[in-house]
Amino acid sequence: MKRNLLSIIILALLVVNIVLSAIMMVTVSSASRKTAALVADISTIIGLEIDGLPASDVGASSVAMADTAVYNITDEMTIPLKNDEDGTAHYAVGNVSLSLNKTHDDYKTYNEETLATSEGIVKDIIYSVLGSHTVEEARSNSEQIKSEILVKIQEKFASEVIYGVSFNFLYN
Repeated sequence: MKRNLLSIIILALLVVNIVLSAIMMVTVSSASRKTAALVADISTIIGLEIDGLPASDVGASSVAMADTAVYNITDEMTIPLKNDEDGTAHYAVGNVSLSLNKTHDDYKTYNEETLATSEGIVKDIIYSVLGSHTVEEARSNSEQIKSEILVKIQEKFASEVIYGVSFNFLYN
């Protein structure tokens, strides 16, 4: 008799546990959905994208890889970054590549050979844009920095034949 009574008590506690777990899951998932909706609304208001910057902001248009020419800046670049709040000096060391649209009308004017003669101008733009950021900004906002560099290069050359900037920097 004691075994049956103990089994009934265990079964009752098990049922109560399942019911309370179900109530908790419904409550938590409801709050979770509300929190996700709130975050989505706030990010929409301040203009953030869930998946990062939209492709139009980074300058990545729909150019096929077969129509892309890549120009690599020949030398490794060492760029002094803006000092932190505590005055510590930091540097970015790495390489930069530019993506060119071979089907663009200006490609004959600005191809790999002509960019080699204008490399100093491109380097100056990269130095000025990246050098205006702190090391933390450079690490966390690389897509924004690429976009800034691209816009300045396109303004300088008055052409959108260069449609992408890629870089690989190590920060010290």
